[in-house]
Amino acid sequence: MKQALLKTILYGVTHVLRYTAKRHPAFRAEMKRRNCVVQIKLKDGSIGRHYTFRHGTVESAAGLHPKPDVTLIFKDLPTALSFLKPGAEQAEILNAAKNFRVMVIGRDELTVWFMQLMNRLQTVNLEIGTKMPDGTTRYTTNTNGGPMFVYAKDGRIVRMTPIVLDDGDAPSWSIQARGRSFTPWRKSTLSPHASALKSMVYSDKRLLYPMKRVDWDPKGERNPHNRGISGYERISWDEALDIVAGEIKRMKKEHGPGAIAIPMPSHHQWGNIGYYLSALLRFGNLIGFTRVHPNPDSWEGWYWGAMHHFGSSLRLGIPSFYGTIEDCLQEAQQIVFWSSDPESTNGLYAGFEGTQRRLWAKELGIEFVHIDPHLNPTAQLLGGKWISIRPATDAALATAIMHVWVTEGLYDKQYVAERTTGFDAWRDYLLGETDGVPKTPEWQEAETGVAAHVCRALARSWGSKKTYLSAGGLGAGWGGACRSATGSQWARCMILMMAMQGWGKPGINFGNLQFGAPLDYEFYFPGYAEGGISGEIAFTASGINNYQRMPHLITMNPVKQMIPRQRLPEAIVEGHSKGFMWDGSSMEAQFAPFEYPMPGYSRIHMLYRYGGSSFGTIAKSTRFEQSYRDPSIECVVNQSIWFEGDARYADIILPACTSFERWDISEWANCAGYIHHNHSQLNHRIVTLQHKCIEPLGESKSDYQIYLEILHRLGLGAMFSEGCSELDWCKRVFDSTDLPKHISWQEFVKKGYHVLPAEPEKTRTSVSMRWYAEGRPKDLPEPHPLPSQFTDEFGQGLETQSGKLEFVSSSLARGQADNPERPALNRYIPAWEGPHAQALFARYPLQMISTHPRYSFHTYGDGKDSVLNDVDDHRIFVDGYYYWVMKINPADAAERGIGHRQLIRVFNDRGSVIFVADVSALVGRGIMKTFESNADFDPVHSHGAEGVSDRSGCANVLTSPRPQQQGTEGMAANSCLVEMEPWTPPAGIRSKVQVKGMAPSNQRPAAAKPAPAVTA
Repeated sequence: MKQALLKTILYGVTHVLRYTAKRHPAFRAEMKRRNCVVQIKLKDGSIGRHYTFRHGTVESAAGLHPKPDVTLIFKDLPTALSFLKPGAEQAEILNAAKNFRVMVIGRDELTVWFMQLMNRLQTVNLEIGTKMPDGTTRYTTNTNGGPMFVYAKDGRIVRMTPIVLDDGDAPSWSIQARGRSFTPWRKSTLSPHASALKSMVYSDKRLLYPMKRVDWDPKGERNPHNRGISGYERISWDEALDIVAGEIKRMKKEHGPGAIAIPMPSHHQWGNIGYYLSALLRFGNLIGFTRVHPNPDSWEGWYWGAMHHFGSSLRLGIPSFYGTIEDCLQEAQQIVFWSSDPESTNGLYAGFEGTQRRLWAKELGIEFVHIDPHLNPTAQLLGGKWISIRPATDAALATAIMHVWVTEGLYDKQYVAERTTGFDAWRDYLLGETDGVPKTPEWQEAETGVAAHVCRALARSWGSKKTYLSAGGLGAGWGGACRSATGSQWARCMILMMAMQGWGKPGINFGNLQFGAPLDYEFYFPGYAEGGISGEIAFTASGINNYQRMPHLITMNPVKQMIPRQRLPEAIVEGHSKGFMWDGSSMEAQFAPFEYPMPGYSRIHMLYRYGGSSFGTIAKSTRFEQSYRDPSIECVVNQSIWFEGDARYADIILPACTSFERWDISEWANCAGYIHHNHSQLNHRIVTLQHKCIEPLGESKSDYQIYLEILHRLGLGAMFSEGCSELDWCKRVFDSTDLPKHISWQEFVKKGYHVLPAEPEKTRTSVSMRWYAEGRPKDLPEPHPLPSQFTDEFGQGLETQSGKLEFVSSSLARGQADNPERPALNRYIPAWEGPHAQALFARYPLQMISTHPRYSFHTYGDGKDSVLNDVDDHRIFVDGYYYWVMKINPADAAERGIGHRQLIRVFNDRGSVIFVADVSALVGRGIMKTFESNADFDPVHSHGAEGVSDRSGCANVLTSPRPQQQGTEGMAANSCLVEMEPWTPPAGIRSKVQVKGMAPSNQRPAAAKPAPAVTA
């Protein structure tokens, strides 16, 4: 009976293929791509059938073929039926493959083609997108700045808009506060960089064809010293892929394991398939690579400092925000925004979801205080009190405020006594009994520039009102003061301040109404940090949920060697580097250093680069130019969408397409793993199918397809793909989630998105830290602390050794007791680059701060001739070039003869960068304000003694690579001394790298924007 069933199935395959090809031209075209013979049989040869594909037709016959191109061998009859019967379980298929009960023999690309062809039988009938009355088709996509409708016609994107919810979508939540009812907008909101994506798709900086550096010969002279100088020529995909695959093989044979390094990008395109923790990591694990280990570069002070007082290591040292929107609107009297500008940073992967809520707070009469060197857009929108503070002195102000609380009794004595440890030592430090220096408001005035009476007034207001603290862009974490030389001190102070005020009691918490919406947090959909299709367990959160929910092959990287991301240039040029881990599973993991090279492994000789530019996101980024040109690096591959930043230093450029030109699936703002429930910032949980809206421009390919075609040449394509296309993987992700309980796959593919219902009012998640304030077991839906990290009973207390908020950190006392820069008792140590560095300050008297960009997302959004270039707060067009903007105080500008919108050269001992001056009273005297993370790096020879300057606005040319404190990898970009002067571009300067064959796509021509008037 079973034999007959198998024979019937094998016979029926032929007719299904013919029928599908007849009805669907796209399927027929796919069949035409390959001519081959495929054999399917049992291992003992008792049953078999072979299929002959020729020019889009298929014939089959029972029995065994003498020379098949591909052979699919099943161990026995039950195994064959488990694969071939309709409704086969993916877990059983994988189990059979892993235990060699099924084997595939043949050319890798033919094997994958046949497997994908069979999978395509399941997707060819899908109706994709929604036809609109104007002749367009409405698709959906998701981005790191919000989900969108994408309207396309005749192979081109016509427009993009936010997703507007209709009556068929789940209802929104409402909050009752102070006699009023608040309900959010019924639409998604988009960040500026998401709104600019259409122009980025059709940018004239798109890479459309594979390129090779003209003077790099894999079989001859490689001329590494010319990277970033010599030009490029167009080559075929076959040549490019053959070269890359050949270099991977050569690295292993000539140098051994570890010779290939893959620097992880900061951020790139959104999705669970194409994201760097997904397809890239799977590719890297299959070839074996030296991991360039990232640091938490937006969370520095929290990860290296704040967590040591309360835990939360799986959140990188920031607290959670559950229930805080409702609590804040109902209870809070005041919000202190400290180094916090959510109107610029838009949360994290969100849009303007929090703006509406902050305006609700203003309507309710909640007071606002803003502490920032810059009168930022949030302060401009909301109003309130602005306290201008000198950069990197925030910890001094915080310490003085706590001094007032102690001397005037303005703190929660019962909470401190019952919920904290070590307060007496902290009180003694505040009062000066430890070092003879009372930390009074007068003491801090000389440091911060904040008048003593302002400090005292803020302390009294704060100590007498229910106050929410917004410390950083998210309400806690994400940039600002935590990225300075005193960043850890400041973040530690933020925790200690909340401990003194009764953290978790009604109206007293972290937040700025960006996070904490009453959503359903139990509905499962994987976030990008769960690793997508990577199969990686160690360096993703796959093991928490994703691997069990979506069975897929584990991939392991046998190379244990790692390089700290901030130290990659030193690793290359000096041959050695040392750094410290970030590992969310514990506070103690960060204390152990790791070094490169690791015994037994090769030094790196090949870089495989993907994603955004390093120059805009790494301190003293000219180090990267030197490392790219080091002779030890024999091959640099860059897989990029746009010709920018690091792509200019590649030997081989592989043109990737945008997410609009491929398939993916994702949930808006869902990180998972770390920053658990990051979507709590949204008004609605929205899951999207990221439709392939148009075909890839030029000859560009998806990242997934590029990896697959390289791996074909290594015989690893079948293992990488598991026979799946990107759409097949989307279906596997869909099936692994809770979505099928609410919407069918067919309906989801057509509509493109699904809105998850909000949590009913009676079962909404409790307010963060309320359980702790009330002495109850933890009742929040987050998987940390880990079970072993509770020192009392499970669910009782915090991750610290005492289980309480610690004024004196036990983990720092254990881990780095001999480190004078990280004392267990937090104390104010002035920034090592600032006014206290007297000789340096005399030469470079201006303090530059470079915050997260308002208009782009790190490098994603900038430098692509997008519509963002037309935003004068982002770039300004001068004499044919778009320059990055630097805000400077009018008095500082006048002293140096600088006028508004004049070109200036900003410099220090580390380098020189050209900006446009935005002369503005929004920044204090002696302070310069710009954005970090420009996308390009464009060094030009200028004139005179100044030599080479970057004119793309790469502020990180000027920042110090020194860690915040010894024993950390914390960046300190906001402690940077500079000087400035007027600058006139020499005649005829231009970017040096020339490209032959990078023809513009069919996009709009660049506008001839007139230069603004320049005043002396």
